[in-house]
Amino acid sequence: MQTSDRPRELSVQLDQLPARIATVSRKTGETDVQVTLNLDGTGHCLAQTGIPFLDHMLHQVASHGLVDLEVRAVGDYAIDDHHTNEDVGITLGMALHQALGDRKGIVRFGHFIAPLDEALIQVALDFSGRPHLTYGLEIPTQRVGTYDTQLVREFFVALVNHSQMTLHLRQLDGVNSHHIIEATFKAFARSLRMATEADHRRAQSIPSSKGVI
Repeated sequence: MQTSDRPRELSVQLDQLPARIATVSRKTGETDVQVTLNLDGTGHCLAQTGIPFLDHMLHQVASHGLVDLEVRAVGDYAIDDHHTNEDVGITLGMALHQALGDRKGIVRFGHFIAPLDEALIQVALDFSGRPHLTYGLEIPTQRVGTYDTQLVREFFVALVNHSQMTLHLRQLDGVNSHHIIEATFKAFARSLRMATEADHRRAQSIPSSKGVI
């Protein structure tokens, strides 16, 4: 019986994909942010944004998304955390867009439902090239520690716009603000991991019927 070399050919093609690593720096009159992202990492994270809760959430993205992530930021904290939080989202989105390149050979879509105690969050995303955020979180308190919970939405708005993804965040349950936010970042990380993984049947083609994203 003759066997096909097709699986081996696909494996070789996938091995030849360029390294999906990006380093982006963004400096404004308000912040100075540097991000290095490796989509094919092991979950290593170094986060030094000056916002402890945001650092904690970036660790969730790295750990559960199996990406290597280094984020360093200095901002105008004397005013508040808004500019730094937003600019970290912008710079991470830019790094994600750059690391994905033309999006050849990826799954493209990702989804996950993450529980954290009483909280249950559903995330679905598509690296569609069309930025869109549907934000369905209802966070009951204004702050978690010193972190303004309004900044969760601002982070994802910035990330979506600069990575050019479609992202839906839906809260199915939850009453504890920390649990709701952390479950959101964990579900986002797992969705990111799914969407950016190599599609072994697609090899190096663009995951779109149009042939371009």
